[in-house]
Amino acid sequence: MARYGMVIDLTRCNGCYNCQIACKDEHVGNESLPYFKAQPSEGHFWMRIEEKERGQYPRVLVTYIPIPCLHCHHEAPCMGADRNGALRRRPDGIVLIDPENAMGRKELVTSCPFGAIFWNDETNLPQKCTFCAHLLDSDWIEPRCVEACPTQALVFGDLDDPNSPVSRKLSEVEREFLHGREDVDPSVSYVGLPKPFLAGTVALGDIDECAQGAHVTLTDEMTGISLETETDVFGDFQLSGFTAGRSYALSVSMGGYLSQTVSLRLKKDTTLKEIILKREG
Repeated sequence: MARYGMVIDLTRCNGCYNCQIACKDEHVGNESLPYFKAQPSEGHFWMRIEEKERGQYPRVLVTYIPIPCLHCHHEAPCMGADRNGALRRRPDGIVLIDPENAMGRKELVTSCPFGAIFWNDETNLPQKCTFCAHLLDSDWIEPRCVEACPTQALVFGDLDDPNSPVSRKLSEVEREFLHGREDVDPSVSYVGLPKPFLAGTVALGDIDECAQGAHVTLTDEMTGISLETETDVFGDFQLSGFTAGRSYALSVSMGGYLSQTVSLRLKKDTTLKEIILKREG
C-alpha cells in the first residue's frame, strides 16, 4: 500500500495559479461519492495560494505558497475535533471528510490550523482537498494540481517508495513544514519557505562601477556560523536563513580593494545602503 505525499518547492513556483484552476476544473460542478460532493464555484480554494510579500523598496520579494490539505499523518487537528466519524484517514495516508457523517459539522472548519477546510452552505458540509483520491483509485499517478504544474513545483508520489518522484525530491532537499508544524507529520512538506533576508549593493568607489564578484559573508557573532554569497553583475547580493534578533558581522571583500566589515542586529528583512569599496593603497 502506498503512503502518498507531496513536496511543494516554492523556489520553482511562479504564481501561475494553474494548480488552483485545475482543482476547480476537477471539482466545481462535479461530485464523486463517497469521496466528495461538488465544490462551489466561489469561496472554496482546496488549493489555496498565499502570496507573501516581504522587504521594502527597492528590494521586494514575493513568494507564492500553494496550500492544500496537508493530510497530517500524526494527531491531525481536524481528526482530533471529530466526534462521529466525519473524517477518516485511509491506509495510504489520505484524510477524507465523509460527505454523510460530516453534515452540519461547521466547527471542523476552524479545527484546521492551516485554513485548508471550507464550509459549503449549499450542502451544509465542510470540504477540503482529497489529493484527488477518486483519480488515484482509478490508476492516476498524481492529483490534477500536480499534473497541471508547468514548473514541477509540486511533486507527488509514494513516500515509502525510494524511487518515487516525491522520495527522490526529499533525498535532494531539506524538508520544511508550514507554520513549523512538524509535530503533525504532514504528508505535504515544503522547500524554500520564506525566511528573513538581507540584501545590498556593492560598488567600486574609484571607478564608480558595480562590484561584480565581491565576496559577502554574514557571520553570527554568537555561534560563529556564516552565510556566504557573491555579488552579481549589478553588484547586488542577497542572503537568507539568518536568525532574527541576533547580532551579525557582515564582511565584504574583493581583490585589490580594502575589505569592509560592519556589525548588524537583524530583526527582519533588511536592505542596506550601498557599500562602497575603496582601492588598496
